[in-house]
Amino acid sequence: MVDRRDIGSWLEGPGARGPQDPEAYPGASLGLPQDGPGSLAPIGRRVLALFIDGAVAQLIARGLLGFELGVGGFDAFKPLLVVFVINVLMVGAGGWTIGHRLLGMRVDACPRGWAGPRRALVRALLLCLAVPPLVVGRDGRGLHDRLAGTVLVRS
Repeated sequence: MVDRRDIGSWLEGPGARGPQDPEAYPGASLGLPQDGPGSLAPIGRRVLALFIDGAVAQLIARGLLGFELGVGGFDAFKPLLVVFVINVLMVGAGGWTIGHRLLGMRVDACPRGWAGPRRALVRALLLCLAVPPLVVGRDGRGLHDRLAGTVLVRS
């Protein structure tokens, strides 16, 4: 006789992971530790860092570039341009943005090492498309990080 334990439960989801599975936690397939420095940054921190960077970009766009809320045309894209520039320069040079630094994260090349300017450029371009950060793969990285060859880890 076959019972529920033999076929699993719909609550476990497709391909429920057991304790022996090497991908039992996000970042395991990348060789990242489960906890502590170098482990995959949690999604909540990543989203909050994105909001912090967006707020900083709004302030810069309003102060330095003369951006006015409610004005159409190119002015609407000035904060996004600032986000792009901040990400390219700061991630390319130091591996973090202001939001990342405040929340204790950094961008590394996958699986380890300095991301560099080329990866930062690709990552920033994809990040500004807005959809890639929302598409998270099985390894716990956003689509923009997967395509750029980067990973956001705890520092």
